[in-house]
Amino acid sequence: MARGRRGERAGGAPGEKGPAPYLRQVGERVRNARNRRGMARKDLAHESGVSERYLALLEAGKGNVSILLMRRIAGALGVSLGALVHDGPERPVEQRLIEQWLDGLAPAALAETWELLQARFPSGGRQTAGRIALIGLRGAGKTTLGKRLAAHLRVPFVDMGVEIERQSGVSLSEIFSLSGQGAYRRLERRCLERLIAEHAQAVIETGGSLVSEHPTFERLLQACHTVWIRTSPEEHMARVVRQGDLRPIGASTEAMEDLRRMLAERAPLYGRADSTIDTAGRTEKQSLQDLLEALPATLLGKARLSA
Repeated sequence: MARGRRGERAGGAPGEKGPAPYLRQVGERVRNARNRRGMARKDLAHESGVSERYLALLEAGKGNVSILLMRRIAGALGVSLGALVHDGPERPVEQRLIEQWLDGLAPAALAETWELLQARFPSGGRQTAGRIALIGLRGAGKTTLGKRLAAHLRVPFVDMGVEIERQSGVSLSEIFSLSGQGAYRRLERRCLERLIAEHAQAVIETGGSLVSEHPTFERLLQACHTVWIRTSPEEHMARVVRQGDLRPIGASTEAMEDLRRMLAERAPLYGRADSTIDTAGRTEKQSLQDLLEALPATLLGKARLSA
């Protein structure tokens, strides 16, 4: 086996020409994970303590060579890089074998495996009661439809963002700027638990990035009938601009590209909702009718959309 020498370039995987393809892959994974959480790069820099300049280099595929060296060590040991840098106790051998097996499955087989596992090992009995939670990005129509649905069903409408501000006594922007995203996530989970405890029936509007916080999202799926309110990227952008709020995409000059990437990253998470409606090209009344038709009869009772 060839030994490492001074000045030797850290190599990529078999078939790669140099480290560039691997670095680009690492950078893409970082960027995708950031987009799933709806974080601007400056927010990630604040949360991680890593400079925004370095994060930009990392996402551009120009990360620190130490990543490449760790990859070479992992290759020499016959393990994955993740097995060496994993944060936490050593994984059981069965878990490592399962991960290796999953790596070889096609996307369709992975989806089927997920469904089988959910059926075989449920996370707990669902107790949705009469709670309906709307998920999706800003601009899809969650607020408008949520209020109309709540009025139609004669149940409370709760905007989690407004409720978090009420419970904490400060605005969302202040929470992020003063305490960071970690604090916001804790407040978000606390708010959800309180809503579940206080409302057996309600229409709940969630933040667009809640789905990227796995424990909170799992709790939402367990306690509420979830509906993904979706629309086209173009309508998302147009509606957010009309609201005068570019918060989901920051001040990026590539706003539409960022929005498309965010939608693509979160689509598999949003897709776990119990129901989905698309508001693109639909009036408010049409979308409300679509929403009512997407809900199970047990939630609607004998309610029907008024003429």
